Amino acid sequence: MFSIDLADDAQLFPLEVWHAEEFLAHIDRGREFIGQYVPFPDRATDLESARTLLGSNAHKAADDGVRLYGIRLEGTLVGGVLFPAFDEKTGNCEVGCWLEPAGVGRGLVTKACRVLIDWAVNVRGMHRVEWHVASANKKSIAVAERLGFTREGVMRENHLHRGVRQDTEVWSLLAREWHTS
Repeated sequence: MFSIDLADDAQLFPLEVWHAEEFLAHIDRGREFIGQYVPFPDRATDLESARTLLGSNAHKAADDGVRLYGIRLEGTLVGGVLFPAFDEKTGNCEVGCWLEPAGVGRGLVTKACRVLIDWAVNVRGMHRVEWHVASANKKSIAVAERLGFTREGVMRENHLHRGVRQDTEVWSLLAREWHTS
């Protein structure tokens, strides 16, 4: 299987069903940290549910939809990036991310998202890339800013996560604005 170097000690790779044990171990290490804003820890609580989650996404990828990619640091899965939405017909997609604490502060998400956005825009011809983020998730907002996204607005209390209503900021990047430098 392929992987793309993000740094000397970090790689981006397709996250597939057969990675379920590794994925679950990663989620277990970062369950509370990741779960602040991302639903994976609540959906992958044991090996069977981790396989189900990855399998469901594999079926969506096969239909040219959702795609998951893992980020390994020194051989250990520490996070990932994804297309939570990908619609070739409309030319719109969404990019997202998650990390456990061991992967934070190294620029891995920014580098990995550059790979996804470059592929979406330059290979698949996407016109618009979105970034949806809880208003309280300042690190994710900083990634959107580094990647050149424009903040469009806030959907107030639209997202119920772990019993709490969160505001969601919508950021976007148009193909003509995308520069890989």
